[in-house]
Amino acid sequence: MTAEYLWDRRQLRPVSQNTKCEARGEIRTMCLAIPARIVELQGDKAVVDAMGNRFKAKTTLLSEAKLGDLVLVHAGFAISLVDEEEAKKTWQLIAEINDYARENS
Repeated sequence: MTAEYLWDRRQLRPVSQNTKCEARGEIRTMCLAIPARIVELQGDKAVVDAMGNRFKAKTTLLSEAKLGDLVLVHAGFAISLVDEEEAKKTWQLIAEINDYARENS
């Protein structure tokens, strides 16, 4: 298993781990959408929390989003509502990928 993009939980920024595709000799990367809870909301400007990290996101594409909702954030935009169970599963997978990367680097 190769993690092409890992998530740094301290800063919630992608950490590039580009890998070469052996079959075609090309570099591949992956961009993730992360579930996060809206902790501040003013108009369409939100502050969200994911795994203890806070960052800004826009709710322009998700007019029904409200304070306390879990949303899927991609490229700085909340793109869909997420239920608690799915968010927890995703956070657990991200933690496992980070653990794997640390053990194998």
